[in-house]
Amino acid sequence: MDKFEIIIPVIFGLEAFVSREVKNLGYEITHVEDGRVTFMGDMEAISRANLWIRCGERVLIKIAEFEAYTFDELFENTKAVNWSEWIGVKCAFPVTGFCLKSQLASMRDCQAIIKKAIVDSLASKYLITYFEETGPVYQIRFSVMKDRVTLMIDTSGDGLHKRGYRAVSNAAPLKETIAASMVYLSHWKYEYPLADPMCGSGTIPIEAAMIKRNIAPGLTRHFMSEDYLQYQGSSIWDNCRKEAEDLKKNVPLEIFASDIDANTIEIAKQNAVIAGVGDAVKPTVCDIKDFITDIPFGTVICNPPYGERLGDEKTVRELYTQMGISLKKLDKWSYYILTSNEDFESCFRKKADKKRKLYNGMIKCNIYQYFGERPPSQFKR
Repeated sequence: MDKFEIIIPVIFGLEAFVSREVKNLGYEITHVEDGRVTFMGDMEAISRANLWIRCGERVLIKIAEFEAYTFDELFENTKAVNWSEWIGVKCAFPVTGFCLKSQLASMRDCQAIIKKAIVDSLASKYLITYFEETGPVYQIRFSVMKDRVTLMIDTSGDGLHKRGYRAVSNAAPLKETIAASMVYLSHWKYEYPLADPMCGSGTIPIEAAMIKRNIAPGLTRHFMSEDYLQYQGSSIWDNCRKEAEDLKKNVPLEIFASDIDANTIEIAKQNAVIAGVGDAVKPTVCDIKDFITDIPFGTVICNPPYGERLGDEKTVRELYTQMGISLKKLDKWSYYILTSNEDFESCFRKKADKKRKLYNGMIKCNIYQYFGERPPSQFKR
């Protein structure tokens, strides 16, 4: 099959990281916009993107794009697509999507019209009127934004943040995609230690270890597209998984992961083992006020409570103040701290060298960046 456009939906603020990941896979990016990165690829690209993209939400095949101001236009343009090129006679093709700032404002109406249009298109090709939909699932996703309709097929199934290692999590888990982006942003070098003194279920330390050991985030999970007709008789998925296995690096890592909650620490330990980095990430119970190390250089990356999800405002402010006191002792370290609290810097009692905005779910956050000293080239621990 010839090349086609592939769309990676992205959390606002992470577009640059996904663009870099796509380029590192060797593919040509055609467009970057808020919440979306598009590139050209083939079925192998679908497999490799699903296996390797750490900061994107899912991998979508772009089927069609057009303007529609009425439901009739939506129906006719959708029906005109050659859906039989992708969807077999027994395949399932559920439809979901969203509408934003468009005359076609009803998601449910658009959903029903797109489904009917696809049925009519396939019926004219296969000369049948009833579809069992018992075969491979081709999840149809649509977006209607400012009267511009994009029709896509979801090749991932579960979102890419579901790596498979976090069977259990704490009350307010950080998305794996955001954790990976924080590691990228920090430019952490594995020759020096990394610490997360509020590690929760261990997401940041685990993502950091997987990045530095070049462990493909999707290596141990199943993707919806593995069952696609387009892969039948092909060894593409097997070859891509073997490639990922061969690219692993067994580099030594020193990652400190701690939290005040003993139950959470047990979860983090289990998750690290499942992720294959149990030797590098060994979580321990420790209050932030007792967090200390005599190693002169390193990086702290953490996601403390915000106040919106856990704890009250007074408790959170006191926690940030204590963080500032504890981390001040690591005067040569760099810190990368994610929070939505606008008073973080005043509580932490230090102005960030730089801030980067992103959204954790529906919560607007900032990554507060504090740059430590550059270790001397001859530095050895």
